[in-house]
Amino acid sequence: MPYQVAAFYQFTALPDFRELREPLRAICAGLELKGSVLLAHEGINGTLAGGGGAIAALVEELRHGALFAGRLDDPELKFSSASAMPFQRLKIRLKKEIVTLGDTTADPTRQVGIYVDPADWNDLIAAPDMLVIDTRNAFEVALGTFSGAIDPGIKSFGQFKEFAARHLEPAKHRKVAMFCTGGIRCEKASAYLKARGFAEVYHLKGGILKYLEGVPAAQSRWRGECFVFDDRIALGHGLRERPTQSQSDE
Repeated sequence: MPYQVAAFYQFTALPDFRELREPLRAICAGLELKGSVLLAHEGINGTLAGGGGAIAALVEELRHGALFAGRLDDPELKFSSASAMPFQRLKIRLKKEIVTLGDTTADPTRQVGIYVDPADWNDLIAAPDMLVIDTRNAFEVALGTFSGAIDPGIKSFGQFKEFAARHLEPAKHRKVAMFCTGGIRCEKASAYLKARGFAEVYHLKGGILKYLEGVPAAQSRWRGECFVFDDRIALGHGLRERPTQSQSDE
C-alpha cells in the first residue's frame, strides 16, 4: 500500500510552542509517522508521511485534540501519496519562525494578501497589469514554474526582502500575485508587502501543490515539476511522483 503524505501549516499564536514539542513527538511516533514539523511562536509547519489511518488520526489531533486546544482548527492541508516512505526519520524542531524571513512586520495573523483559490488562479495571472512572482529559490524555479512568472533569483526565502527592496515599488506595482510550494512562503511574502504599502497583493491558496492537485493538465498554466522537500524530489499534475528509473524502463 502507498504511504499518505500530509503537508500542513497554520499561522497562529503558539506562545507555549516549546512545551508542545515532546507531546507532539510522542503522538507522531505512536502513529509511526516520519517527516518534519517546525514549531514557533507564529505557528506550525510540517510534512509527515505514514499510513492513511495514521495521517487521519494526526489531522484529527491537530484540529480537535487537547494538545493544541483548538488553535489549529483550520490548517492549510495538502495530501499526496508516495510509493515508498519518503522520509528517513521523525524530526520535531523549534524555530524562531516557521518560514524564515527575518522581519517581524510580516505577520499573517495581523494582515495578509488576498487568498486566491486554484480554480481562479489562471484568470488572475492572465491579467495584463498583474505582476506574478515565484517566491521560491532559484533551484526550485528551474524545475518548474507558472508561465510568465518572475524568478527573483534568490537562494533562500530570507532574501525575498532584498529582492523586494531592489525591484518592487508600491506606486509602480499596483497588483502583485505570488505563489510557492504549499502556500506558506507566499502568504508571509504577501504580509511583508502589505506592511510596506502595496495596494493589491494576492497569493495562491494552498500553493502549487493545491493547484496541481485540482487543476487539470489541459487547463494548466504550470510548466515543469514542483520540487518537494522529501525523497520523491518532485511532483507533477495530479501530484504524481516522478517515475523511478525502473518505472521509466517499463
